[in-house]
Amino acid sequence: MAGPLSHLKVLDLSRILAGPWAGQVFADFGAEVIKVERPERGDDTRHWGPPYLKDRDGADTTDAAYYLSANRGKKSITVDITTAEGQALIRELAAKCDIVLENYKVGGLEKYGLDYASIKAVNPGIVYCSITGFGQTGPYKNRAGYDAMIQGMGGLMSITGIPEGQPGAGPQKVGVAVADLMTGMYAVSAVLAAIVHRNETGTGQHIDLALLDTQVAWLANQAQNFLQSGKSPERQGTGHPNIVPYQAVPSADGYFMLAIGNDDQFKRFCAIAGVGELAENPAYATNAARVLAREQLVPLVEAATREQPSAWWLEKLSDAHVPCGPINTLDQVFADPQVQARGMVVEQPHPQAGKVKTVRNPVVFSDTALEYEQGPPMLGEHTAEVLQKLLHKGEEDLVRLKAEGVI
Repeated sequence: MAGPLSHLKVLDLSRILAGPWAGQVFADFGAEVIKVERPERGDDTRHWGPPYLKDRDGADTTDAAYYLSANRGKKSITVDITTAEGQALIRELAAKCDIVLENYKVGGLEKYGLDYASIKAVNPGIVYCSITGFGQTGPYKNRAGYDAMIQGMGGLMSITGIPEGQPGAGPQKVGVAVADLMTGMYAVSAVLAAIVHRNETGTGQHIDLALLDTQVAWLANQAQNFLQSGKSPERQGTGHPNIVPYQAVPSADGYFMLAIGNDDQFKRFCAIAGVGELAENPAYATNAARVLAREQLVPLVEAATREQPSAWWLEKLSDAHVPCGPINTLDQVFADPQVQARGMVVEQPHPQAGKVKTVRNPVVFSDTALEYEQGPPMLGEHTAEVLQKLLHKGEEDLVRLKAEGVI
């Protein structure tokens, strides 16, 4: 395989989203990722539909679109890790791999002899990444954690949604599972840092990564606003706590996003909008002043933007280098000429569907171009291949393991 990580092997024991998302990034970057699933049932997300992948005849397959979004490029094997022989197979595979990803409950793999200490015993150089809701320590360590509850507990929902006192006010979760996705991305960077350390020292290590920790960490400027002021930020709708005007604004035929980041941009906006006096008013002339005068200024901006349709604003403001953009539905996103020019949708072969479309990795390497030759695998599609290639199991071994329900 191409890609900068083509020399690495990843044993992916995770399911749902955070771990599989990390595994997909590794696969995109060229690593050989072996996804271990339960026989017959597989990853829970295979069943999180509709919608489901259609086969060549247009009928639903057993794989949901949700599963397809996080498992491109992997090899799927089925192993029952509750059996002694299944556990032995996983340890044998771990001995051949560089990285293990898992998201079982704290201590959940110890009883199977698949915890970090057990895997380190057969592969001292292993980088073993454990993803849980709350981490390996602390009073909540034994609790299960799911994205929506973490968005709530970690503060994100308190700053997402329509402000109090307005119609429809109340906390909102983000439309995709961002706590899971960000945890997956932190997992990738942490594992690669540990691989660099191993290359220098020869020593692997255990990475403890929690969804709640991740959610708190990427509150970013909002967390820092609180730490500096002692005041909890409030929901601003589409607005920004530190920049004004920076939000969705109404036009004559809908809405568009206005993202003014400095005073010069505000002056240019006001000139185009025919409200140049706002930029000259000391109450609005600087961003700090505009933040303090948000409630007075925003209605004046909105009154101006309602005068013209969105397309007019997007053209005039873009020509004047005032940041703005449409608020697209997904059909508009994938029809956008920039998105199409960047090739954000890729196709891979699939045994049942013929081809499957997924959204490509956004990273573009100059010297190690990424390839998308392997689509999301069918359940157990590569069991025989992996066990024969890496563990040198013969046909008789595979038949017996299958008959015994181990694979």
